[in-house]
Amino acid sequence: MSSPLLHPGQQKPPVVDWARLIPGETPVLAGVRKKPSQSVKTVSRKLSEIAIESAARMPENALTLLMPAPLQGRLAWKWVRSTAADFALVALNWLLIGALLVLLRRWFPHVRLFEYAAGAPVSLLGIAFLHAALITLMGYTEGLHSESGDLGRQARLLGKSVLWATAVLCFTYGLQGASWSISGLFCGAGLLHFSALLIWRWQRVRQERRPQQREHLRNVLIIGAGGVGRRVASYVEGHPEDGRTVRGFLDNQRPLGNGVIGRVSDLARLARTGFVDEIILAAPHDRGLTQLVLRESRRLRLDLEIVPELFGCSPLGSQVERVGDSLVICLHAERLPAAGLKLKRAVDVIGAGLALTALLSLLAVIAALIKLDSAGPVLYCAPRAGRKGRLFRCYKFRTMVTDADALKERLRCDNQRAGPCFKIAGDSRITRLGRFLRRYSLDELPQLWNVFKGDMSLVGPRPHPLDDVAGYEIEHLARLDVTPGITGLWQVTARRDPSFQRVMELDREYIRTWSLGSDVRILLKTVLAVVRGSGD
Repeated sequence: MSSPLLHPGQQKPPVVDWARLIPGETPVLAGVRKKPSQSVKTVSRKLSEIAIESAARMPENALTLLMPAPLQGRLAWKWVRSTAADFALVALNWLLIGALLVLLRRWFPHVRLFEYAAGAPVSLLGIAFLHAALITLMGYTEGLHSESGDLGRQARLLGKSVLWATAVLCFTYGLQGASWSISGLFCGAGLLHFSALLIWRWQRVRQERRPQQREHLRNVLIIGAGGVGRRVASYVEGHPEDGRTVRGFLDNQRPLGNGVIGRVSDLARLARTGFVDEIILAAPHDRGLTQLVLRESRRLRLDLEIVPELFGCSPLGSQVERVGDSLVICLHAERLPAAGLKLKRAVDVIGAGLALTALLSLLAVIAALIKLDSAGPVLYCAPRAGRKGRLFRCYKFRTMVTDADALKERLRCDNQRAGPCFKIAGDSRITRLGRFLRRYSLDELPQLWNVFKGDMSLVGPRPHPLDDVAGYEIEHLARLDVTPGITGLWQVTARRDPSFQRVMELDREYIRTWSLGSDVRILLKTVLAVVRGSGD
């Protein structure tokens, strides 16, 4: 018999890893593929210890040293998208000007202005690239590509960038002896660029404010429910085009309610259950509180931004932006594999599109056989928990009788899976054709449409029914940090393992060791498993 009073050391509760999972945060360890059952717990345990110690001092490799600064920050994808659009519009404008000059030379052959680039039309491409580069560089120094909500401020910054870029271009060509008419042409092009770039930004703001875009927003917790925190929250909620949504406030001084959902000590639990990506510290009145939140953000793999004062903390590079009229400085940011995830999405869209086209005849045959085999709809559509717990309609070929969901509760006592998951051998609800479809995983082919829509991926943790998700512990929610998939690591390594904890460990291992190569290996193993008919 032991007592915590006699053994104070036993009072320490076990450390629960509630950190956000970052895809591909660690390379696959030797032996993981061969013996995943022995490596999973070791990987999980070591990663939680290493992440806290090394999150603030990631070693710089050669690629990082050569990478431009905007591509290394948290806003890299936003900068790339905005810059690429600016380049494309400037290039199109110059091509339009070139085509217009051809017509004007025919109509007014003696006007010197229209003779520009008559003998070397390719030079227009060089001018287009140079003008776009100057506008982009000027815009970057003014913070143009980090602004998204305030269209008036964007217009001012854009006007200043185009003005100075055009002035530099005119001055440079003037030094080379070009006539004043060429400068007039450049100024006219500058006006065209300003108009096109501003219209594009106006259209983008309108598009991003549409309700259907809100599912892609970053979840934010604000620490401090005072005047500054309320202003930040008001701006965020009123400008979804900035890519954020407020999950609530944490405040040690104010009573719960009116948006205050907990204390700072609840940060880990609320960040995990709310699928939080980012923390904004809007009450930095206590140096100790600021340091505490910074440590917790690093441990939980969350981005942290602070509304200054800084209290001795160093800002992270040039990660400074505005949220309304408040200056926000980033103190910690997780490095997401943005390029890899975008490529993964491109592979999903192309792969699902080609598969649906190639299998169209097979899908039609299966649908007809289901209609002949039993009464009921061809497709079984049910809500599933996707990334960050967002619900989506998951499509499958129906393999059970129509009242299978109603019969499920009666069969709970026969469940052969440990934990919230439900699975029994010889399920009486499965139809004759359904057993064949499940054996070769043909019932999951309609989920290719979910992949094409973006609700799912070809590879990822399997989406669980809502009644299973309701039985999750908080640490199980980590598997929802990524988009669910048609197949995954568990399906190709331990498909018949009844342990729910084993499923969770393999899902976490997949996320942490993710790479495009691992996805390809899992897809190939899935094809082999389907051919063998290993489904149940």
